[in-house]
Amino acid sequence: MPLSKNTEKYVRSLSQKKFRQLHNRFIGEGDKLVKEILSNESIKIEILFALEEWYAENEQLVKSRQSKVEIVSSKELRKISQLKTPNQVLVVAEQLDVQLNPKDVQSSWSLYLDRIQDPGNMGTLLRIADWFDIRTVFYAPSSAETYNPKVIQASMGAFLRVQHIEMEFEDLQQQFPDLPTYATVMNGTSVHDAKNNQKGIITLGNEGKGIASEIIAKTDHKITIPSYGKSKMESLNVAVAAGIICAVLKKK
Repeated sequence: MPLSKNTEKYVRSLSQKKFRQLHNRFIGEGDKLVKEILSNESIKIEILFALEEWYAENEQLVKSRQSKVEIVSSKELRKISQLKTPNQVLVVAEQLDVQLNPKDVQSSWSLYLDRIQDPGNMGTLLRIADWFDIRTVFYAPSSAETYNPKVIQASMGAFLRVQHIEMEFEDLQQQFPDLPTYATVMNGTSVHDAKNNQKGIITLGNEGKGIASEIIAKTDHKITIPSYGKSKMESLNVAVAAGIICAVLKKK
């Protein structure tokens, strides 16, 4: 059957945060990501839209989840896709009920993301956390929402493996008062000389404005990535900075 107008309208509405929150749903697209979502039994699948050839190749995986399936044409997939170039399959699923694991936070490194605006950066930061086995990423309410389709795509599936929890920095400190906190700033101590801790909260800030001054004032350590060249750049991309800082601190 052709894709109904109501279904098309519903799926397209999930491109907006207010409707994702209203329905508690998110969209995943593309062969690799959808297979990962289908393989994760903790995720409840609402409906899967697939080209006929993709479904024929992955029928057993889809049937193992007993999810509703609609076979669509390339034209119909373009109508509901969030991608410039739709990729064979799209799934609508229920958002994860993420439960904070205090033991993970108390025994390891976590990230706190203050007002990260770019969904691509947010997704990449989740991916970096996953790479370095950082199990928890906290983010300010003013940051890009982690179920934004662009965040989902950029995370390359990391949003399934990393706890991502919206929280104010003050609430985080109140819950974990004994954890050392690190603020990434321009004029701090070199990250290579930072105190040798095995756990703590690494705070990264807005792409243009950095970390809010009130948060910086509450952190224990101010760290920076030293520049060794003659570059006139004011700062590094926040995701690039996160990768370097995580690599150094995890090695200590």
